[in-house]
Amino acid sequence: MTAPQLSIWFFIQMFFILLICHTTGWLANRYFGQPKVVGEMIAGVFLGPSLFGLLFPELQQLLFPRDSLKTLYVGAQLGVGLYMFLVGLDFRTDLFRTRARSAVSISVAGIVVPFWLSIMLAPWLLGIPGLFSAKATLLEATLFLGASISITAFPMLARIIYEKKLSGTPLGTLALAAGAIDDMAAWCILAIVLASFGAGPETAVRAIAGGIAYAVVVLTVGRWLLAKLGNIADLEGGVSNEILAAVLALFMLAAWVTDAIGIHAVFGGFLLGIAMPRGTLSQGLQKKLEPFAVVFLVPMFFTFSGLNTQLNIMVGDGYLLFVASVILLASVLGKGVSCWLAARLTGESNRTALSVGALMNSRGLMELIILNIGLQKGIIQPALFSMFVVMAIITTLMASPFLERFLRKPTEVHSEKVNPILLRGESKA
Repeated sequence: MTAPQLSIWFFIQMFFILLICHTTGWLANRYFGQPKVVGEMIAGVFLGPSLFGLLFPELQQLLFPRDSLKTLYVGAQLGVGLYMFLVGLDFRTDLFRTRARSAVSISVAGIVVPFWLSIMLAPWLLGIPGLFSAKATLLEATLFLGASISITAFPMLARIIYEKKLSGTPLGTLALAAGAIDDMAAWCILAIVLASFGAGPETAVRAIAGGIAYAVVVLTVGRWLLAKLGNIADLEGGVSNEILAAVLALFMLAAWVTDAIGIHAVFGGFLLGIAMPRGTLSQGLQKKLEPFAVVFLVPMFFTFSGLNTQLNIMVGDGYLLFVASVILLASVLGKGVSCWLAARLTGESNRTALSVGALMNSRGLMELIILNIGLQKGIIQPALFSMFVVMAIITTLMASPFLERFLRKPTEVHSEKVNPILLRGESKA
């Protein structure tokens, strides 16, 4: 397919992607009380072989020919990278200073229990053909399962907390703090898996050492240099096009560095976002980047994920359906139940503990990022990818109605405002 042909297909693909994803997101929010992201996630799956391809296979192949997916993939990676950069911009260390004991306990439970379950499940799943790569070791399979089960849709938490008027309340603060700790640990574990799943020990050493070096440089020297950029934004009273161009150039460099050393571009964007000075610069960047990243680019990622999701693999196989059910059960037990119990053991009320468990159990876009990385790097295969996509959608669907049930009345809104970028969150996540 020639370059002009690719551009023609890209335009018509984006027409359908934007139309269907945002319409479905609106319907999910308007009629089912779900965050828009849930509808967007489901729309991505519908556009793939699971529904559109099943009902109209020739039309689906015509709209999404294999050669055109390369362009869609690049846009999807750019979208998810910018999304993680925005998440990094909203990463609030002050949340760790309040409710620290409960937050850490909940986070530890939300990591330890999923990994304990993964230790039990990995040997069984590794022995089922078509789930993991033939090159995957038991340790790699266990770590990947643990990271996938323990991940929490951190921006989704902020979105739901805002919509339920829990911003700044003890419950909202506790859930956000626990979710932030949980996701940081899951991403670190995933980085180890990616580093080990290479061509040999040299690849693993380069990825691990390079990742540590990148993080240290960005969060020390990088933060100091970026502060000067923040001072310029303060003096100018906003983010000029020149500052925006400089930040985007740094983002591209950061994504390239982490991709080149063998981890993934999302880590580069996320750490760069954390290092950015708060204030005029971060607020201006969010205001300029959020609409395009969330509205235009992230639906490309949902669609690309959906094109790799093959639910028909499970529908025609009772045993694979059983495997998918076990994964879903383990995921709910590993996150929802364990976080509820940890909250109760640290003195939280049952209502608060149940609400935290429901919030921590949601996966959203964060799960899809991990799954796409695993599929791209050849750690997992389409069947297991599809099972986890179903788990991500179901656990995300569960969050809002369960929280509504556990909270008997709306909690009083705190005067502190939650950043609108994070609130849009899993409309980005």
